[in-house]
Amino acid sequence: MLSSQNEDSQKHFTLIDNGNVASAKGFKAGGLHCGIRKKKIDFGWFYSDVPAQVAGVYTTNVFQAAPLKVTQESIATEEVLQAVVVNSGIANACTGEQGLQDAYDMRKIFAETIGVKEHLAAVASTGLIGEPLPMDKIQYGMEQIPNKEHDGANKFETAILTTDTKEKGIAIELEIDGQVVTIGGAAKGSGMIHPNMATMLAFITTDANIPSKYLSAALKDITNKSFNMITVDGDTSTNDMVLVLANGEAGNESLSPEHKEWQKFYQALKFVSEYLAKEIARDGEGASKLVEVNVKGAFTDESAQAIAKSIISSNLVKTAVHGADANWGRIITAIGYSGVSLDPDSVSIYLGDILVVENGIPHPFDEEEAKQYLLQDEIKILAQLGDANGKATAWGCDLSYEYVRINASYRT
Repeated sequence: MLSSQNEDSQKHFTLIDNGNVASAKGFKAGGLHCGIRKKKIDFGWFYSDVPAQVAGVYTTNVFQAAPLKVTQESIATEEVLQAVVVNSGIANACTGEQGLQDAYDMRKIFAETIGVKEHLAAVASTGLIGEPLPMDKIQYGMEQIPNKEHDGANKFETAILTTDTKEKGIAIELEIDGQVVTIGGAAKGSGMIHPNMATMLAFITTDANIPSKYLSAALKDITNKSFNMITVDGDTSTNDMVLVLANGEAGNESLSPEHKEWQKFYQALKFVSEYLAKEIARDGEGASKLVEVNVKGAFTDESAQAIAKSIISSNLVKTAVHGADANWGRIITAIGYSGVSLDPDSVSIYLGDILVVENGIPHPFDEEEAKQYLLQDEIKILAQLGDANGKATAWGCDLSYEYVRINASYRT
């Protein structure tokens, strides 16, 4: 389900029915079951017909998994990529020198299989930490890639999932320099999701012509407003990344911030990123509700971001939402410990359209009306801090009994 938040920017592009990571010109994708997991598809790939400009952002966890190190090395070589291979089930994290060698071997075999230079290939893994990759099964998966039976972006979307309950994909079209430009994407993420990157993999492809340096700058800025503004459980993992590949096949003039239609491209890339980020939050482990927190009236956007993250990350807020309890005191508390200086007497809180706190004190409201609102599957919380211009939005989910069940038995 798409939010109406970006209605103005949506005027510049069109959603593609069943759009995906292979919708842009020159991209292909596929996936299969190689045996890492018992039955589910667990091995996927996508690639461009030609080398693509690339940008990436990565987890801030100091325990970076081997695939991240290898992928960053690939990108650093020429700032171009052509292909990405992913396995789920085993994260290849905290696996020492053998894990690093396995990631290199995974890249080498994949590059040879599809016929690209080794440094043009990237690898990603997600799943259980501390277990070595079963390289015999990885090798089997590589051998199956030429089999066209396994082609299809829907199979790639399934292959990258772990505890997710559904695939996450999107694609849009816009016109730049009179040429149709497509941006598509796929993502996974359900648990260990917290701002500043976490257990998420997000892959975005476009046929736009844009140099890597401008793509990287745009992605970093957009990530701080999308992937870094979601949380499920407050845990930041070892693995994951967002990659954007741009192969230039659309034939538009080279994009830069000076290009007259730069903002059209930027807003379209932001829309795709926000959509994928929200789908990750919506699909949080055990979640039954998507929660959106809007903060307005802060002195700076950075202050608003800190407060939005504090609210969306609060386990007490998340459990209150799950129980449909209009306990606004938990929201006030999360604002108070955010570390941001503000005037408590200027803070107002809304649950949807229901005003529950006005200028720092309780505002009379109908408890039953608030409960009925909180029983919906999409909840919006607004914190109005004053009259300044700083604002931010964060996304998360409720915290349920099911979340505890899933994570209490993750390894077993």
